[in-house]
Formats: sequence, C-alpha cells, structure tokens
Amino acid sequence: MKIAHLADLHLGFRQFERQTPRGGNQREADVAEAFKRAVDDLLEQRPDLILVAGDVFHSVRPTNPAILFLFREVQRLRAGLPDAPIVMLAGDHDTPRSAETGTILKLYEVLGVEIVVDKPRRITFPKLDTAVLAVPSQALHSAERPALRSERGVARNILLLHAEVEGATGPEWRVLNPGPSLVSRAEIGFAQWDYVALGNYHVAQEIEANGWYAGSLDYVTNNPWGELQDEKKISTKGKGYILVDNGRVTFRPVAPPRRFIDLPLLDAAGLTAKELDARIAQRVHDAKPAIDDQVARLVVTNVARATAADLDHAAIRGYKGRALNFHLDLRRPETRRDVSLSAPVERRPLRETVREFLSRRPLDAAMDRDAFVKLGLTYLDETEQAEVES
Repeated sequence: MKIAHLADLHLGFRQFERQTPRGGNQREADVAEAFKRAVDDLLEQRPDLILVAGDVFHSVRPTNPAILFLFREVQRLRAGLPDAPIVMLAGDHDTPRSAETGTILKLYEVLGVEIVVDKPRRITFPKLDTAVLAVPSQALHSAERPALRSERGVARNILLLHAEVEGATGPEWRVLNPGPSLVSRAEIGFAQWDYVALGNYHVAQEIEANGWYAGSLDYVTNNPWGELQDEKKISTKGKGYILVDNGRVTFRPVAPPRRFIDLPLLDAAGLTAKELDARIAQRVHDAKPAIDDQVARLVVTNVARATAADLDHAAIRGYKGRALNFHLDLRRPETRRDVSLSAPVERRPLRETVREFLSRRPLDAAMDRDAFVKLGLTYLDETEQAEVES
C-alpha cells in the first residue's frame, strides 16, 4: 500500500506587493503552483491513499482564486486516481473561531473528499483494510482531549494529526505559531500506529521511524529565513511531501516556484558608507542563484545610523527592482544596559521584540494572527527605512 502525506498547503497566502500579469498576488500564485506541482507528482506516483494534515488554506476566509484553484486540483486527483481516498484535516489556520462561522472546507465533500473540521473522526476504508483516525486542530483545544487509540480488526492504522509534538520544534516556532496544542509522544503512542501523518511544523522532519511532519510546500510563514536554517539543521532538502510505500518512507521534493536566498551575513563594523556599498554589491553579485525575480535577504550588522543614511539608496532600489523582494536588513550596533551594578545584559534587536510582542498580544477572534504580525513588522521596516532615507 502506498500513502501520500501532505500538509500545510496554506493556499491563498499573500506576501509582498508584486502582482502577476493577471493582477493577482505573485506569492499567492507561487503557493498555488507548488501544490499543482505536487499534484503532478502524485498522479505519477499513484498512491492508494492521500492525506492532507491541516492548514489547507491560509485563513478561514480564503480568497476566491484559492477556493477555485483547490477545487480544480482536487478534481484532477479524483479523475486521475479515482480509487484513492483523500482525507483533509482542518488546521489552526483554516479552523473558524466559532461554530456559527462555518468552514469552506466542507465544499470539497461534493468531490468525495473526507473532510474533518472540528471533532476527531475515524474513517475506515474496507478496500484498503485501513482505518484513519483524523484529529483536527480544534479537537485538541477542547476541554476533554481526544483519546488517540488505534482500531482493532484492520490491517493498518494511521493517525492524521495537526499539532505540535512536544520536543519536535524550537521555542521560536512556538512564539510565531502559537495555535496548535502540544501533544506528547506518550499521548500519541507511536508504537500502536502503522504511520502517523503530522501537520503544523513547516519543515519535513522524522519524529519516529513511522511518524513524520511532511512540512509545507512553500515558505508561508513570517520567518522563512528561520525555516531555511531549520532545513539545514535537519538536513531536509527543501520542500515536498512524504510517500510511504509499504512502510518505507521517502521524501518527495517539489521544485519551488520561487527561491529564497539568504545572502551571507555582512559585518559593517569599521566600514565607511562607500566601503559598505561595495560589500553589499559584491554579496548581490556573488549570489547563487542570482536574486533576479527571487526573494532575497542580506543581514548587515553593526551599521551606524550615519553610515546607513549615506548608503547608495539608488543602488539598493535597483536590487529591489531586480528581485521579487529584496530585504536589506540593517542592524545597528548592539548596545548594553545595566540592570544591576554588576550584570550587563545585551538588549534584544527591536524587530525580534516587536515580533514576540505581536505574536502574544490578545486579538479579536476574527483577526488573522499571521497577517497581524506581518503588518506590524512591515510598518516597523517602513518606519526604519524612511528614517534612514530621510
């Protein structure tokens, strides 16, 4: 039996201001293209069962193009793999705050997709002799936690879960993604399952030999650079999905529509504005792949206010014009302040302080947390850039 495990599609995700020739957001189109490429590969691999472990959409109220796009892609799967059941789980991003709100995910039931939104549901597929216990994000926030137990009398038991497994992610991920509840390894009980398909963490990662995060198909968080660093730590080769063929787990990479390029860190200590201009230009020149039409970042530390003001801003605008997005992250020299007579403490960068504050601030139920944090950081960047250019 062959199982395809995808997660965190985040269809409808929007970022930056660049538009497609047809007037849509370019990053939204990128995210859709990544899923289309995954569907192309699924049609070639021909799995017997397809699992999507939550956050199908980026928000409870996705854009109309995202809704229509998913409908068309699911139709492609139904036509190409008519005998392969599809199970989709609601994650924290596409779970309504109240039962009255409803969810667009139910629309896809007309295509024969098994949709699980608020309560755990065990779905049995007799032809596959397989049972899937699907546990959506909302179920883990209820007063009574669901019991994660396998089913007797079937050849295969699969757990489909959108949650954070305790100890699987770092503290920064929890600050930026406070939605899902923590689930312990003991609570899951990996030994009782033939496979555990996890969603929420955006980097493909093995938790147990039979339990994996599939990761997202594109960089759809407020901190893609942290994702890139995690990928290096875990030795994950980019984005893709998981294919389980008779117990053998394989990561299926999906070619990204857009590259995220984190240029090597640059230390500006002791450099004049002209010298720093030259170093920045060299970093951009040496970028592989080139920054053209990609998303790029260059972090420059120890940049004095006067040096930042004297930089060649015309050249910087040129870099921004070449890339889909070019972020020159200028960081001032870190200062120290005394909190006692004997304990100097290094102050956190302002951007990280603002990010953490906005990530924890109470919000109205209808407000999108990611969009709120992103907007706050955008305002901070614009303010700092305006201050530099003035």
